[in-house]
Amino acid sequence: MSKVQSPKSNAEAVDASETPSASDLAPAASTIQPRQIDFGLWTSEFGLQVHDLRKSFSSPSGERIEVLRGVSLSAVPGETVAIIGSSGAGKSTLLHLLAGLEEPDHVSAMAGEFAIHNASAAALAHFRNRRLGLIFQFHHLLKDFTAEENVSLPLRINRKGPRESIVAAKVILESVGLASRGSHLIGDLSGGEQQRVAVCRALVNRPAIVLADEPTGNLDSATGDAIAASLIDYAKETPAIVIVATHNQALASACDRALMLRDGRLYEI
Repeated sequence: MSKVQSPKSNAEAVDASETPSASDLAPAASTIQPRQIDFGLWTSEFGLQVHDLRKSFSSPSGERIEVLRGVSLSAVPGETVAIIGSSGAGKSTLLHLLAGLEEPDHVSAMAGEFAIHNASAAALAHFRNRRLGLIFQFHHLLKDFTAEENVSLPLRINRKGPRESIVAAKVILESVGLASRGSHLIGDLSGGEQQRVAVCRALVNRPAIVLADEPTGNLDSATGDAIAASLIDYAKETPAIVIVATHNQALASACDRALMLRDGRLYEI
């Protein structure tokens, strides 16, 4: 897969081992101007606005553990945002909540004019299928399906024809250097190839928002750099919002903004 040049970061390179001082921390907000986008059921000046997102869990002893304590953030199409923080800080939980896969204790979350926090389960499922691309930390690919079939699934769920869906899957797999692996079962692919298939599955519907959980984790540097470049290019060219939870400092510094999740809140770095 050819490596493309990443856009220049608006943030300094992130060192997750160094904790910023209180004077360096500020609420996370986008500085990029939003664009007018037609996104199917919801046509508006599209952007993601999240305010006061809270989530807690009960421990086996019955103690209430606060994971997110009032997270607020905004992003607009064309923007890439990196979420960094220590393991267990709640990065994966944050992405799951933004996708509507978990229920928050409290939040106001708007994707354009679509109120994520007030949406029914059916509306959220429709939103995820049409306008949200998810890249999970552990792929969640179907082992009995080929790479092409895995990538084409979102299109089939979206009622695209089988031939049209497979053709689209072939095209996007070719763009990441997997043209010759499309007919192979997932179990026959390497870890790096499986991750590229997962990226293709997330992007094949041309979503307005992409949420990626450690997309370069456990990959060699060349494959990780290529996946990072693909996500950044997708955000700019579509344009789309791409939010990445990562420990990869190179990926974080290549994004437009890097935010630290610390003590249940997000801070601009």
